[in-house]
Amino acid sequence: MVVAAVGVVSTPLLWLLGNPDTGQLVGASVQAATGIAALVWALLQRPPAPVQVPGPADLAVGTGKADGTDGGTAHTGVRRPGGAGTGSAKAKQTGDATAQGSGSSAGTGIDYS
Repeated sequence: MVVAAVGVVSTPLLWLLGNPDTGQLVGASVQAATGIAALVWALLQRPPAPVQVPGPADLAVGTGKADGTDGGTAHTGVRRPGGAGTGSAKAKQTGDATAQGSGSSAGTGIDYS
């Protein structure tokens, strides 16, 4: 944009430095006005909004039993670590999940952690 602005300003200035006649003054004024209008128009444009593409649909049905023991992790259903994913998530009849021992965890359904 800086190069374009220098180009827009330099041409009329070159015309005006060497005893311009009326036509050159009008031409320089029109060119400068057009360049400024184009620059303002470009600055005011907003980038298009990003297209939101829905992610895949995650579905877990009847996954059964999960056991987390001795610091382990067990989960039945859908896991989305850190909330990753943009599609829908459903968990039905995921069964039991049990945790035994220090640091163990278990869960059913949808896990966003």
